[in-house]
Amino acid sequence: MTVAHPTTRDLPVEKPHTTLLFIDVQNYCARRDGSEFKDLTPAAFQEKLGWFFDKFETETLPNMQRLQEGCRKAGIEVMYTLIRNLTRDGRDRSLDYKITGFSVPPDSWDGQVLDAIKPLGDEMVIPKTSSNVFVSTNLDYVLRNLGTKYLVISGIVTDQCIASAAMTACDLGYLVTLVTDACATYTQERHDSTLGAIKGYCRQRTTDEFLREIGAA
Repeated sequence: MTVAHPTTRDLPVEKPHTTLLFIDVQNYCARRDGSEFKDLTPAAFQEKLGWFFDKFETETLPNMQRLQEGCRKAGIEVMYTLIRNLTRDGRDRSLDYKITGFSVPPDSWDGQVLDAIKPLGDEMVIPKTSSNVFVSTNLDYVLRNLGTKYLVISGIVTDQCIASAAMTACDLGYLVTLVTDACATYTQERHDSTLGAIKGYCRQRTTDEFLREIGAA
């Protein structure tokens, strides 16, 4: 028996079957005083990350706030995933995180969502110990229990954790929307290049476009 299926990714979301996922918007790596950057001198920080944080603080984060508010008003599930160990010493981390040096103890300040978009009520926060959230968490299981068909993604950084989540979600059968101006990485070139590279896995919308779609502009 042939089962009907979508023939395009360019479909408006169905709000009861949609989840907004924020990726890595946390104190550890989305604040200037986060521990990821503790070994950088002020000059090295500015050279490596000055542009990123200027962009993030003035454009990306305000768009995340608007996206979060709009989805809440529309009754869309809002979720968060964070870099955070299950153990104090980080022995549960992926080999990649161990090599990179990412270690965020449970219940630490670094392992909390930014106050600017802090969760409300029982909005779910899922810790991850690898770049790809689908590899090191039960996110797929939770999304299916929620009846999610449409996954909307926002967060940092575009060419790493965001891209891997979008591609894997697509392969798992979700219809993915990437909110282009509610994601960021360390240069505009890297951001734009990644959007072009993964456009076959997801539809891409600005914050304004997506909010209009769900009636929350």
